Amino acid sequence: MPLTVLSDKEISDLLHSLTKEDIERLQHNLAEALHSYSTRTQDETSACSQNQPLRTSITTHDATTLFMPARTESLTGVKVVTVGKSSSFSASASTPANLSTSTSTTSSSSDPPPNDIPTPQTQSQANTNTNTNKPSTKPTGTLTLLTATGAPHAFLSATTLTPFRTALASTLLLRKRRRVRTVLVLGAGAQAYWHLRLSLLLRGGEMEQVRIATRSFASSGSPLLACIYTDPRWSALRRANAKLGFSALGREHADYERLLKAYVRDADVLFGCSPATEPWFPAGYLTSPEGRRKGRYVCLVGSYRPEMREVEAEVLRCAVRETAAGTVHTHKHAGTGGAVVVDSLEGCLSEAGEVIEAGLGPEKLVELGELIVVRKAERREGTVVYKCVGIGVMDLCVGGDVVELARERGIGTTIEGF
Repeated sequence: MPLTVLSDKEISDLLHSLTKEDIERLQHNLAEALHSYSTRTQDETSACSQNQPLRTSITTHDATTLFMPARTESLTGVKVVTVGKSSSFSASASTPANLSTSTSTTSSSSDPPPNDIPTPQTQSQANTNTNTNKPSTKPTGTLTLLTATGAPHAFLSATTLTPFRTALASTLLLRKRRRVRTVLVLGAGAQAYWHLRLSLLLRGGEMEQVRIATRSFASSGSPLLACIYTDPRWSALRRANAKLGFSALGREHADYERLLKAYVRDADVLFGCSPATEPWFPAGYLTSPEGRRKGRYVCLVGSYRPEMREVEAEVLRCAVRETAAGTVHTHKHAGTGGAVVVDSLEGCLSEAGEVIEAGLGPEKLVELGELIVVRKAERREGTVVYKCVGIGVMDLCVGGDVVELARERGIGTTIEGF
């Protein structure tokens, strides 16, 4: 049986070539896999949650290695990925060569970019400026896929595939939101990159402002913003909407706290994409009467360990207290009332710092795969909070689809008779 091998560059090039229609097809398959994971039993499918072991990890002083086994109807596999504790933006295969930084702390414009947007460095400059002793937060690892009978099927780099599959799941909910005019992204790494790219592919024509908040504009916000303006793979997305503007804000800015509060309050969509151990802002930005004047989609994907949290626990507590008149959740865990949407009940109860600190039990969580409940939540104008720590079913489903696309397009290396 042939074995397909896909490098990170091959996967990145393939993913960057996908159209809106391609993304929607991938999302349909992912939604079906998550639905089986959340709602079906061992008697009905091998892809149910009972057949998905919880991931395990090895943590050192500068990195965490995660082991994520999983099973779908057609594939068995395991992803092994290492995530460093650095907070810097890494370009690598997801973006052009490392980008120079700027002393500016904010920048906003429409196409073409202003003169103070940095341009890509030469490879020699990138090599000189890279600190090889500081690991990147961008996941590095592999995904091994086997057929249902155990035959080797594919071996893939997981570096770009991991943030892509996370964003693919997150934007399932984005597609159903009525208002996506203003988007705020917390963080500027690979997760931020792919959440922005998929959001623009799916709903970019309705957006007016995309804002990026970072701990440091110079080391992360500026490179990501420059990538959006200088990478030719982003040009069609930028030009598709003449009203769309991009900006970045770093802590260096003298008015950082005031601007961040305004950005949070103004956001229709908020993506948390950083491995933060301290919340980005006080909960009151969202939970006060002023903060609750509008509903938002709050998507938290950056933190994945109990000690990590991107927002304060009260944001989640407020979300489960809020219930639209006449709304009743009818899913296997929660009773009446509000709920936080999660990718995995077991995973988030044991690994999501925000969920643990908020003291939420299973009756206040609903899995993304329980699609009937998700649809009801999305039709509301109120705030929907989605928390994701990552599950292996996502990797197998999306990885399998990427392998099929690669074979159709003649991408990758095929080893016959492996």
